[in-house]
Amino acid sequence: MTSAWVGSRGTIHDYPGFSASKDAEAIKTAVQGLGTDETSLINILTGRSNAQRQLIAKEFKDYTGKDLKEALKEDTSGDFGRVLVALVMPPAEFDAEQINKTVRGIGTNEKALIEILASRTSRQIKEIAQAYYTVYRASLREDIGYDTSGDFKRTLMALLDGRRDENPEANGEVAKRDAQILYDAGEKRWGTDETQFIDILSSSSFSQLRLTFEEYKNLSGKRMEDSVRNETSGDFAELLLAIVKCANNAPAFFAEKLNKCMKGPGTDEFTLSRILVSRSEIDLLDIREEYKNLYGQSLYSDISSDTSGDYRRTLLKICGGDN
Repeated sequence: MTSAWVGSRGTIHDYPGFSASKDAEAIKTAVQGLGTDETSLINILTGRSNAQRQLIAKEFKDYTGKDLKEALKEDTSGDFGRVLVALVMPPAEFDAEQINKTVRGIGTNEKALIEILASRTSRQIKEIAQAYYTVYRASLREDIGYDTSGDFKRTLMALLDGRRDENPEANGEVAKRDAQILYDAGEKRWGTDETQFIDILSSSSFSQLRLTFEEYKNLSGKRMEDSVRNETSGDFAELLLAIVKCANNAPAFFAEKLNKCMKGPGTDEFTLSRILVSRSEIDLLDIREEYKNLYGQSLYSDISSDTSGDYRRTLLKICGGDN
């Protein structure tokens, strides 16, 4: 079975002529003794696929008796250390850790929670829930449920059910029916029937939703984004908007997130690292393309001007090109 975390538009691929034992030995040399050979760490960890990095981690453990993740934490620091650790984690475990940080800290980081759960496939969400339980011995559903409320919580719970249809084919009759249901639940009535929005947006395939949104526009004269903004508010609105954007154009959704985390005062390194690492084997080439279309400059050049040192070198390697 192919991995749920590998697509055809990533910037990182399997390294030809790969040797897990050679790489593990090179990493051991890079982290032992006085000083760290950051260049070797960057070249190896950004030049291998995640599946290959898991094999390196196993060899490293056999070879040194130590977890690669822990060795990197001890030997590197700051944003650079964090991004290297992210690279050596299995993708579902990395997402599980990111979610755990959002719900276990003081207050909830709703933006990270929304970004992850709105964009992942049903299969990925099931793998995240499994990884979450393995690592934290807790239910992902219960932890998120405990930390959220209202329609926002109901939508997250619906996404966590992993019921989204993954069929790439869309049905025109179903799209017409769902568009009418959404119109009746929102624009056409006084107040909004949130249940219908939650049900359709959390269970229809992205291709089906795109067709439904077209039919909705024909029916109401409004784009779905605009109706969501008019009919809902707060975190609930942000979550529904994220689902609509991911259904319409997921790479553009991530391009917008990346731009926001670099353009404000200071850089949101957590979001920057998370998106680059988590999309590096799925659709980062498409995200780069959308970024250029939306903002008139390359993602590579914005990362370059917004970060520094070994952290910058690592992100630019993941980004992969200045176009």
